[in-house]
This record gives sequence, C-alpha cells and structure tokens, in this order.
Amino acid sequence: MSTTLHHLAEAHNARFGTSGVRGLVSDLTDAVCYAYAQAFLRSAAAGSPRIVVGHDLRPSSPRIAAACAQAIRDAGREAIFVGALPTPALAYCCALHGAAGIVVTGSHIPFDRNGIKFYRADGEIDKADEQAILDTEVAVPDALSPSPLSAVDTAALDAYVARYTDFFGIGALAGTRVALYEHSSVARDVLRTVFEHLGAEVLSLGRTDTFVPIDTEAVRAEDIAQAHAWAQAHRFDAIVSTDGDADRPLIGDETGTWLRGDVVGILCAQYLQADVVVTPVSSNTAVEKCGAFRQVVRTRIGSPYVIAGMDAQRGAGRVVGYEANGGFLLGSDVERGGARLKALPTRDSLLPMLALLAMARAHGCRVSQLADALPRRFTASDRIQNVPTEFSRALIARLPQAPGEAAALMAPDAGAVTAIDTTDGLRVHFATGAIVHLRPSGNAPELRCYAEADDESRARALCDACLARIAATL
Repeated sequence: MSTTLHHLAEAHNARFGTSGVRGLVSDLTDAVCYAYAQAFLRSAAAGSPRIVVGHDLRPSSPRIAAACAQAIRDAGREAIFVGALPTPALAYCCALHGAAGIVVTGSHIPFDRNGIKFYRADGEIDKADEQAILDTEVAVPDALSPSPLSAVDTAALDAYVARYTDFFGIGALAGTRVALYEHSSVARDVLRTVFEHLGAEVLSLGRTDTFVPIDTEAVRAEDIAQAHAWAQAHRFDAIVSTDGDADRPLIGDETGTWLRGDVVGILCAQYLQADVVVTPVSSNTAVEKCGAFRQVVRTRIGSPYVIAGMDAQRGAGRVVGYEANGGFLLGSDVERGGARLKALPTRDSLLPMLALLAMARAHGCRVSQLADALPRRFTASDRIQNVPTEFSRALIARLPQAPGEAAALMAPDAGAVTAIDTTDGLRVHFATGAIVHLRPSGNAPELRCYAEADDESRARALCDACLARIAATL
C-alpha cells in the first residue's frame, strides 16, 4: 500500500511526542514501524548508507526493531544491529561512525506502550525532521514478514564504556560504594561495568525481568520507600538507576533520598564548569539564582528544544543542557585534567551519575551535601494518568484568560498571580514566590504538574493539591 506517513500514523494513533514516536504496542504494528523507518530513511537519513538499530528491554521492542531493520534492508542500506543498549550509547555510536540510527524504546511510559527514536549522524532529529518524516510518501509491502534480527555488534557498548572510563580515569572512584537499582533498565549491566572500571564497589539491587516503568520526574511511592529501606539495610555512598532506555538518571544520596533531576543538572553543569546552560522552562530557578553560569537559556519541554537551544549557543563557550527529568546533554567538547569528553547532544544518564560522585569525592563531602550551596528552591512534580488530552488542552487554553480561576485551581493560598508564562503549557508565578506549572504530556494521556517553592514540603503540597483539585473536576 502507498500513503503518506501522516495518514498512516493518525490512523494507528502512533504519533511524535516530545522525544520520538509513541503509541500502544497494539497500534505499533509491523507495517506502521516499517513505514516510520522507511520515511526516516527517505527524509532525515537520506545520505546514510548504514543505520544503527538498537532497543530497550520491553518484550515488544525486538519485534519492532526487526520491522525497522527490514525497512532498512529493503531500501538497500546496511542495518547494524547493536542489541539492547542505552539510547545514548546508540547515539554515541552514530556520532563516531557518521551513521544514522533507530532505537526502539518506550522510555518510562506504561508497559502497554512503546516507541521509536531516530538519530541523524549528528544527533537527534529535530521538529523539522519530524514534519518531513510525516510528509513522506511510504509504501509498505502487502505481505510484510520481517526477518529475524542479526547477531549483535558489541562495538557500540564498548565505545560507550571507553567514553567514560577514558575521561574520568581508571580507579577514579576507588573506595566508593554504589548501589545499583537495576530493575528492567537496559543499562543495568553496562553501569556495573563502568563503575567497576572506575574502581567503585557495586551493590546490585532490585533486578527483574518484568518491565518497570520508572519515571524520573514522578518517582513512584514504592521506589521512594524502597530506596530508604535499602539505605537502612546496606551501606552505600549513592544509589543510582535509570529509566527504561537509560537516557534519564535517578540518583539518590547515602540516605536513599532521590535527588531532583533539575538539581542534578545544575550540579553536573557546575562540575563541568559550563559557561552556558540550556534547560526547559520547568526546571528549578536555582540555576539562575546560583550565579554559576554566564548565561541560562530557557526552552520548551523536550530534548529537541534543548538541542536547538544549544545549537544556537554554539561558539559561546562550554555549552551544556539538561532537563527536569535529569537527562544531561553535552553541547560542546569538555576538557578536564588532560582528558577530553566529546560532545553528545542527546540525553544521557551516566554522565551526571559519574559527575556527582566525582564532585563529592573532590569536595570531600557526602552526596547529600552537594546541593547545600545552592539557593533554597525546591521543586516537585507528579501527574494524573488517563486524562483526555482534549481536557488538558482546553484547561490550559482557558486559564490564562481567567487569572482568578487559575489561582483558585492551581494555588489558592499562594497569593496573587504575578506572572503567567505560556512557553510550554501554563506556568503561573504567585506573590509568595511559589510557581505552579501545568502541561499535558506529549507521550501519553497524562496531565503533569510542576511546582516550585522555598520549602521542600511546600513544593510537594502545591503539586499534590493542584492535581487533586483538577482530578476532582474530571
């Protein structure tokens, strides 16, 4: 059959979100995945004879990867299958070899969903690429039967390990004890390899073959409790984990307290001595208030916007980016102690883990003390699941026109509305210094809330109360 990809994608509810294609596994048929890969090859990857293909550990991922690999072979290109590996490892492989890439992952979204991310040789595709892909004419074979995936090429994982062991140095974390919450993260084995190469002792915890949808922006209550319990039962200097495809870190201190991703981003940027920091509007305002950076650039939420912001600052010095979920992006090469870390403008979970541990070691302090010098600004975030996207969009379109209603719904005890920011969703500033931000998820039928205040419990209360009031109207 021949049709535009846009028509096929709409028919199957498999659409681009904030980072890649997402949809129900039942909608991501072999034909849909083949069509997306074909459209990518014809538009954003037209000049790449080799395409790197990888996936996460969701049960549906190998099947989707096989459909994409079949589209590559049918187009007369070479499919290099690198197996189950972190998304940033695949992106790094693409950069090293000048190849485009496809990684099958649903990241943190629920088990019944999955997704596909696309990479040019120079990094993630952007919003213009997404539109070009959707506008491409595709032709899917009537009798599509993807061949099995080929043997795994391990060079991509080897290069990813070398990237960090070469920069930080063999033995750099000697004497450090790291707890690794493995769950179903695709990085669970490679993280152990890197930490052990750097001299750390690794304690493995929570490994499972059942997929666990870890969301580093909305950490589950059971994961909060479990980390504290592990800290009581085991001695460690830090506990680390990732989301499903390992482009977002989850980093906890020696007490088992998970650090907020936007605080992790500030600390990592400080460790790398960044000049310019690019981060979405939802991130903690301590990044400006700390005064550590020459310039802070705010963007819409989503790695493509952060990458575009970093590109605009090219040549402005040492440029980095991060998101509130903790994913860290390196926009320029970094030299430290005679070693060079090449730019990797895609979300990565491993760099901030290693940076914070190295920072604590250099300062002679505990991980829990790293943020003590930052301004006292705290953030909290959560979500309501199974919220119709139409409801969320209508709400966010209406509230800016009615500040009184916005205050009553979002934070009735935070004082008057002093500013409204519609860069991405609805971000409202209040007279007490509190901030509440509502935004529909770009990947699933969810409404997210981000809150910021001068007190940690106050930020959490703002977030929880706002979502509870909205949930009561559904």
